[in-house]
Amino acid sequence: MIPAAYAKGAMPYEPPTHTVERSLRATTGAKVIAGVDEVGRGAWAGPVTVCAAITGLRRPPEGLTDSKLLTLKRRTELARTLQSWVTAYALGHASPEEIDALGMTAALRLAACRALDALPVRPEAVILDGKHDYLGAPWRVRTVIKGDRSCVAVAAASVIAKVQRDKMMAELGIDHAHFGFADNAGYPSPVHKAALAEWGPTPLHRLSWAYLDALPQWRHLKKVRSWADGNVPEIEGQLGFDF
Repeated sequence: MIPAAYAKGAMPYEPPTHTVERSLRATTGAKVIAGVDEVGRGAWAGPVTVCAAITGLRRPPEGLTDSKLLTLKRRTELARTLQSWVTAYALGHASPEEIDALGMTAALRLAACRALDALPVRPEAVILDGKHDYLGAPWRVRTVIKGDRSCVAVAAASVIAKVQRDKMMAELGIDHAHFGFADNAGYPSPVHKAALAEWGPTPLHRLSWAYLDALPQWRHLKKVRSWADGNVPEIEGQLGFDF
Protein backbone atom coordinates (compact mmCIF):
# COMPACT_ATOMS: atom_id res chain seq x y z
CA MET A 1 0.00 0.00 0.00
CA ILE A 2 1.26 3.50 -0.86
CA PRO A 3 1.56 5.67 2.28
CA ALA A 4 -0.88 8.59 2.46
CA ALA A 5 2.02 11.04 2.41
CA TYR A 6 2.86 10.19 -1.21
CA ALA A 7 1.17 11.78 -4.20
CA LYS A 8 -1.18 9.65 -6.30
CA GLY A 9 0.79 7.36 -8.58
CA ALA A 10 4.04 7.83 -6.67
CA MET A 11 5.85 4.92 -5.08
CA PRO A 12 7.85 5.14 -1.85
CA TYR A 13 11.53 5.92 -2.37
CA GLU A 14 14.64 5.45 -0.31
CA PRO A 15 15.09 8.47 1.97
CA PRO A 16 17.71 11.05 0.97
CA THR A 17 21.15 10.91 2.54
CA HIS A 18 24.19 13.09 3.16
CA THR A 19 26.39 10.98 0.87
CA VAL A 20 27.09 13.73 -1.67
CA GLU A 21 27.68 16.31 1.04
CA ARG A 22 30.13 14.02 2.83
CA SER A 23 31.93 13.43 -0.47
CA LEU A 24 32.22 17.18 -1.09
CA ARG A 25 33.53 17.74 2.40
CA ALA A 26 36.16 15.02 1.95
CA THR A 27 37.30 16.06 -1.53
CA THR A 28 37.11 19.85 -1.29
CA GLY A 29 37.32 20.66 2.40
CA ALA A 30 34.03 22.58 2.18
CA LYS A 31 32.08 22.68 5.42
CA VAL A 32 29.18 24.97 4.49
CA ILE A 33 27.28 23.28 1.66
CA ALA A 34 23.95 24.39 0.24
CA GLY A 35 21.41 22.27 -1.58
CA VAL A 36 19.69 24.14 -4.42
CA ASP A 37 16.49 23.31 -6.30
CA GLU A 38 14.08 25.23 -8.51
CA VAL A 39 10.37 25.24 -9.13
CA GLY A 40 8.35 26.92 -11.86
CA ARG A 41 10.63 26.21 -14.82
CA GLY A 42 7.79 24.71 -16.88
CA ALA A 43 5.04 27.11 -15.79
CA TRP A 44 3.48 29.53 -18.25
CA ALA A 45 2.91 32.19 -15.59
CA GLY A 46 4.68 33.43 -12.49
CA PRO A 47 8.33 33.52 -11.50
CA VAL A 48 10.86 30.76 -11.47
CA THR A 49 11.79 30.22 -7.83
CA VAL A 50 14.98 28.77 -6.39
CA CYS A 51 15.58 27.72 -2.80
CA ALA A 52 19.04 27.32 -1.27
CA ALA A 53 19.08 25.29 1.95
CA ILE A 54 21.89 24.46 4.36
CA THR A 55 21.18 21.44 6.56
CA GLY A 56 24.47 20.17 7.94
CA LEU A 57 24.67 16.44 8.58
CA ARG A 58 21.75 16.04 10.96
CA ARG A 59 19.13 13.37 10.48
CA PRO A 60 16.32 14.82 8.33
CA PRO A 61 12.62 14.86 9.22
CA GLU A 62 10.86 11.62 8.40
CA GLY A 63 9.29 11.44 4.95
CA LEU A 64 11.58 14.01 3.32
CA THR A 65 11.81 13.49 -0.44
CA ASP A 66 11.26 15.30 -3.74
CA SER A 67 8.32 17.68 -3.29
CA LYS A 68 6.60 16.31 -6.42
CA LEU A 69 6.23 12.91 -4.76
CA LEU A 70 4.31 14.24 -1.76
CA THR A 71 0.66 15.07 -1.29
CA LEU A 72 -0.24 18.72 -0.86
CA LYS A 73 -1.06 18.16 2.82
CA ARG A 74 2.16 16.35 3.61
CA ARG A 75 4.27 18.76 1.58
CA THR A 76 2.81 21.74 3.43
CA GLU A 77 3.34 20.13 6.83
CA LEU A 78 6.89 19.15 5.94
CA ALA A 79 7.75 22.64 4.69
CA ARG A 80 6.70 24.08 8.05
CA THR A 81 8.94 21.58 9.84
CA LEU A 82 11.86 22.19 7.49
CA GLN A 83 11.80 25.97 7.87
CA SER A 84 12.77 25.60 11.52
CA TRP A 85 14.84 22.42 11.08
CA VAL A 86 17.31 23.60 8.42
CA THR A 87 20.38 25.53 9.48
CA ALA A 88 19.42 28.26 7.00
CA TYR A 89 17.44 28.72 3.81
CA ALA A 90 16.69 31.53 1.37
CA LEU A 91 14.56 31.99 -1.72
CA GLY A 92 15.37 33.76 -4.96
CA HIS A 93 12.98 34.59 -7.79
CA ALA A 94 13.27 35.64 -11.41
CA SER A 95 10.17 37.41 -12.70
CA PRO A 96 8.28 36.65 -15.92
CA GLU A 97 9.78 39.84 -17.40
CA GLU A 98 13.29 38.65 -16.52
CA ILE A 99 12.57 35.22 -18.00
CA ASP A 100 11.37 36.87 -21.22
CA ALA A 101 14.40 39.14 -21.39
CA LEU A 102 17.12 36.67 -20.39
CA GLY A 103 15.91 33.18 -21.28
CA MET A 104 15.32 30.40 -18.77
CA THR A 105 18.94 29.38 -18.14
CA ALA A 106 20.05 32.91 -17.27
CA ALA A 107 16.88 33.48 -15.25
CA LEU A 108 17.57 30.34 -13.24
CA ARG A 109 21.09 31.55 -12.52
CA LEU A 110 19.76 34.94 -11.46
CA ALA A 111 17.21 33.39 -9.08
CA ALA A 112 19.77 30.93 -7.67
CA CYS A 113 22.35 33.66 -7.07
CA ARG A 114 19.71 35.74 -5.32
CA ALA A 115 18.90 32.79 -3.05
CA LEU A 116 22.55 31.98 -2.31
CA ASP A 117 23.42 35.63 -1.68
CA ALA A 118 20.51 35.92 0.74
CA LEU A 119 21.82 33.14 3.00
CA PRO A 120 23.34 34.37 6.28
CA VAL A 121 26.59 32.57 5.44
CA ARG A 122 28.17 32.08 2.02
CA PRO A 123 28.26 28.39 0.99
CA GLU A 124 31.65 26.93 0.11
CA ALA A 125 30.00 24.42 -2.22
CA VAL A 126 26.61 23.87 -3.83
CA ILE A 127 24.72 20.67 -4.63
CA LEU A 128 22.54 21.50 -7.62
CA ASP A 129 19.61 19.32 -8.65
CA GLY A 130 19.76 18.11 -12.24
CA LYS A 131 22.29 17.43 -14.97
CA HIS A 132 23.22 20.96 -16.04
CA ASP A 133 25.18 23.50 -14.04
CA TYR A 134 23.32 26.76 -14.65
CA LEU A 135 25.23 28.46 -11.81
CA GLY A 136 28.87 28.27 -12.87
CA ALA A 137 31.73 30.34 -11.46
CA PRO A 138 32.44 31.53 -8.86
CA TRP A 139 30.32 28.84 -7.22
CA ARG A 140 31.79 25.38 -6.64
CA VAL A 141 28.98 23.18 -7.95
CA ARG A 142 28.23 19.44 -7.86
CA THR A 143 25.27 18.53 -10.05
CA VAL A 144 23.22 15.49 -9.05
CA ILE A 145 20.50 14.00 -11.22
CA LYS A 146 17.40 13.47 -9.04
CA GLY A 147 19.24 15.19 -6.22
CA ASP A 148 15.85 16.21 -4.84
CA ARG A 149 15.31 12.54 -3.99
CA SER A 150 18.81 11.49 -2.99
CA CYS A 151 20.37 14.50 -1.18
CA VAL A 152 18.98 15.83 2.08
CA ALA A 153 19.76 19.51 1.46
CA VAL A 154 18.37 19.45 -2.09
CA ALA A 155 15.21 17.62 -0.99
CA ALA A 156 14.69 20.24 1.73
CA ALA A 157 15.14 23.02 -0.83
CA SER A 158 12.70 21.25 -3.17
CA VAL A 159 9.90 21.14 -0.60
CA ILE A 160 10.37 24.69 0.67
CA ALA A 161 10.57 26.13 -2.86
CA LYS A 162 7.43 24.32 -4.04
CA VAL A 163 5.30 25.31 -1.06
CA GLN A 164 6.45 28.93 -1.06
CA ARG A 165 5.95 29.41 -4.81
CA ASP A 166 2.52 27.75 -4.70
CA LYS A 167 1.52 30.13 -1.91
CA MET A 168 2.82 33.10 -3.90
CA MET A 169 0.88 32.07 -7.01
CA ALA A 170 -2.33 31.64 -5.01
CA GLU A 171 -1.95 35.18 -3.65
CA LEU A 172 -1.06 36.66 -7.05
CA GLY A 173 -3.96 34.78 -8.63
CA ILE A 174 -6.61 36.53 -6.53
CA ASP A 175 -6.78 39.25 -9.17
CA HIS A 176 -6.95 36.68 -12.00
CA ALA A 177 -9.60 34.25 -10.73
CA HIS A 178 -10.42 32.75 -14.15
CA PHE A 179 -6.93 31.23 -14.44
CA GLY A 180 -7.04 29.01 -11.34
CA PHE A 181 -3.52 29.89 -10.22
CA ALA A 182 -4.31 28.71 -6.68
CA ASP A 183 -4.69 25.19 -8.09
CA ASN A 184 -2.30 25.09 -11.07
CA ALA A 185 0.43 27.51 -9.84
CA GLY A 186 0.78 28.88 -13.37
CA TYR A 187 1.22 25.52 -15.07
CA PRO A 188 -0.91 24.68 -18.15
CA SER A 189 -4.01 23.04 -16.67
CA PRO A 190 -7.28 22.84 -18.66
CA VAL A 191 -8.69 25.78 -16.65
CA HIS A 192 -5.57 27.83 -17.35
CA LYS A 193 -5.65 27.04 -21.08
CA ALA A 194 -9.32 27.92 -21.39
CA ALA A 195 -8.82 31.23 -19.59
CA LEU A 196 -5.87 32.09 -21.81
CA ALA A 197 -7.88 31.42 -24.95
CA GLU A 198 -10.74 33.65 -23.76
CA TRP A 199 -9.02 36.39 -21.79
CA GLY A 200 -5.45 36.42 -23.07
CA PRO A 201 -2.28 36.56 -20.98
CA THR A 202 -2.09 38.42 -17.67
CA PRO A 203 0.86 40.49 -16.41
CA LEU A 204 2.00 37.28 -14.70
CA HIS A 205 2.50 35.40 -17.98
CA ARG A 206 5.76 34.71 -19.78
CA LEU A 207 5.22 36.35 -23.13
CA SER A 208 8.20 34.90 -25.00
CA TRP A 209 6.91 31.34 -24.72
CA ALA A 210 5.60 29.10 -27.47
CA TYR A 211 2.06 28.69 -26.12
CA LEU A 212 1.16 32.08 -27.62
CA ASP A 213 1.79 30.68 -31.12
CA ALA A 214 -1.40 28.62 -30.74
CA LEU A 215 -3.50 31.65 -29.75
CA PRO A 216 -4.00 33.71 -32.94
CA GLN A 217 -5.99 36.43 -31.19
CA TRP A 218 -3.19 37.01 -28.67
CA ARG A 219 -0.15 36.15 -30.77
CA HIS A 220 0.65 39.83 -31.34
CA LEU A 221 1.59 40.08 -27.64
CA LYS A 222 4.44 37.61 -27.98
CA LYS A 223 7.89 38.95 -27.12
CA VAL A 224 10.85 37.81 -29.19
CA ARG A 225 14.31 38.06 -27.71
CA SER A 226 17.14 39.22 -29.95
CA TRP A 227 20.03 36.77 -30.05
CA ALA A 228 23.13 38.68 -31.02
CA ASP A 229 25.32 35.60 -30.76
CA GLY A 230 23.17 33.67 -33.23
CA ASN A 231 22.08 30.99 -30.76
CA VAL A 232 18.63 29.44 -31.05
CA PRO A 233 16.23 30.69 -28.32
CA GLU A 234 15.84 28.34 -25.38
CA ILE A 235 12.71 26.24 -25.21
CA GLU A 236 13.70 23.88 -22.37
CA GLY A 237 10.83 23.41 -19.96
CA GLN A 238 8.17 24.88 -22.24
CA LEU A 239 5.07 22.82 -22.75
CA GLY A 240 2.89 22.96 -25.85
CA PHE A 241 -0.65 24.27 -26.09
CA ASP A 242 -2.63 21.25 -27.24
CA PHE A 243 -6.39 21.84 -27.45
